[in-house]
Amino acid sequence: MGLKLSVLDQSPISDGGSGGQALRNSLELAALADRLGYHRFWMAEHHATPALASASPEIMLAAIGRETSRIRIGTGGVMLPHYSPFKVAESFSMLEALFPGRVDLGLGRAPGADQLTAYALQQDRRQRTPMEFPQQVQELMAYYDRALPPEHPFRHLAMNLPGGPAKPAIWMLGSSPDSADLAGALGLPYCIADFIAGEVPHLADRYRAAFRPSSRAEQPELVVACWVVAADSSERAQWMAGPSRMMFAHLQQGQLIAVPAPDIAAGWLAANPVPMPTARRPIIGTAAECRAALEAKAALYGADELMLVNILHDHQDRMHSYRLMAEAFGL
Repeated sequence: MGLKLSVLDQSPISDGGSGGQALRNSLELAALADRLGYHRFWMAEHHATPALASASPEIMLAAIGRETSRIRIGTGGVMLPHYSPFKVAESFSMLEALFPGRVDLGLGRAPGADQLTAYALQQDRRQRTPMEFPQQVQELMAYYDRALPPEHPFRHLAMNLPGGPAKPAIWMLGSSPDSADLAGALGLPYCIADFIAGEVPHLADRYRAAFRPSSRAEQPELVVACWVVAADSSERAQWMAGPSRMMFAHLQQGQLIAVPAPDIAAGWLAANPVPMPTARRPIIGTAAECRAALEAKAALYGADELMLVNILHDHQDRMHSYRLMAEAFGL
């Protein structure tokens, strides 16, 4: 079986556009990915930014499920420290009931925002919530498995999840040794954010070494999320990628901006030279160039599935990029 390709989307908001249009663009992209043969379509979670509209990925999944028929849909991810594990369990029980056999619940511990925004997301603001991510993940899984200890005060709640016995596939997301260790110890599938951390194949090795078979995965299951911009020429791909370089440069200076137009980005980058982020190794070029780089990436990690992500100003350019990669891999 060949390399599987999937999509991670963040609903980028173009400068001069709106969040509503960005969300509708994501629905159109999901429907395209479904038709093209991509394996999964995941939505990210980001808060309080003019650049990305996907603040509540579970809401998007309810809409994406109606726009698609085959592709797996999921989150990349739900930032669990913000939420009650029981509430997340209920929400994804409902989604799995609506779209049986298609829902992935990807879990992350990053805030998806700055620390002040993370504090604003708390219900109880008398003090900042302590980091208890491993315990939250285990409580969440126990609701689906009906495995809370007999003395646990919430034990009976697991019997009344709205989707009944149906449960989503649970994934661990991450870019650190802690996430690799936790995914392995819990026997969960693992998605490495290469587009954030750069090339970290040692995390794949660490995950496999820590892996204990479970009811959710009998053997290690690994996906690697990569930054990919494909176009009809290398020059156009680099031009399309300019806005994300400009955005990242502003982010490093503590400034959040909407996705600028490529010509604006080109002018800004000419006046403010920003080196390519070699540590993150974005894949930018023609479909053939991107395919070769992705195959090398898969070999580096020993992965049989890659998840493609990008932020582009023009929605049609994004659609075309994903079409080119589907064609290049013969999906």
